[in-house]
Amino acid sequence: MLNSIRNVVCGAAAILATSALIMPTFASAVTLDLSEVLPESNYGTQNVKKFAEEVEKATDGNVKINVHAGGALGFKGPEHLRAVRDGLIPMADVLGSQQIGDEALFGLENVPFLVSSMADLKVLHKFWRPEIEKVAAKYNQKFLYYVPSPKQYMYLKVNVDTADKLEDIKIRGADKTTVDTMKAIGMAGVQIPWGELIPALASGRVEGVATSATSGVDGKFWEFLKYIYPSNHTWGSNIVSINLDTWNKLSADDQKAIEDTAQKLEPVFWDVARDKDLESVAKMQENGMEVVDIPTEMFADIQQRTKVLLEEYLVRVPEAKSIVDQYLAELGRE
Repeated sequence: MLNSIRNVVCGAAAILATSALIMPTFASAVTLDLSEVLPESNYGTQNVKKFAEEVEKATDGNVKINVHAGGALGFKGPEHLRAVRDGLIPMADVLGSQQIGDEALFGLENVPFLVSSMADLKVLHKFWRPEIEKVAAKYNQKFLYYVPSPKQYMYLKVNVDTADKLEDIKIRGADKTTVDTMKAIGMAGVQIPWGELIPALASGRVEGVATSATSGVDGKFWEFLKYIYPSNHTWGSNIVSINLDTWNKLSADDQKAIEDTAQKLEPVFWDVARDKDLESVAKMQENGMEVVDIPTEMFADIQQRTKVLLEEYLVRVPEAKSIVDQYLAELGRE
């Protein structure tokens, strides 16, 4: 009798152990927090929220993504790569150009005047993404989709027509490459997180900003600045990332549903970025700001002053050279 009971118990234990092996760790619905430093109204935040909604539908409610906008979880943009790596947050919207302190390859699309349009950026991504995906794996995470910031502008209080007249103007950049670009032009570039920008403008700590039009609307730049210069000096992408330990706990079906959703929505989000740029410039003009057509000679001077940054970047990050060579060859540029 005792042996029979023992056999039943052992058999039940074996069944439970086998079941545990074949069942996903997240056997029921899981909620994943996603850190977003952009404000609620920004198109990037709205894109992420749309992605979260579609993921919940695609996984039949198994995976819910809770988007925390405006840095509500306490992480700054430059901290996102490491925070996801270390599991401090399961997901984040990572601005690649802010991570160059950890991985310099993130800065490639941010090199001044290397990319002139979204069409060019897609070509660059063809060669850049396979390498940046390796970086993601090294940092214990998976990148789900990429969305570029739209055109970049310089917002100033003054109307100038030569590069010399830009010299020593204190201007804020979101990342080191943008700051270096402004310094190469002759301006006094400083790196300031978004959350500290408005007080810096109000106090006069900075006299200008280099960023996108959507950010110009978010910050209500018309309260501090007057002129919009469409310099289009750099590009950069926000990347929605998930911790690999978290990812590996999801079922294969849910993983596929998430990947399919990301692939479906990415081109839609690129279109949103382009459209929001146009809308945002119009919004700033409605509030009294003026777009300055940069004179051809001034623009050529600015490009010439910043040319050294690509040369320095390729020396500092030699693995980027083959990417740049392939990119320029496909575009038929030298």
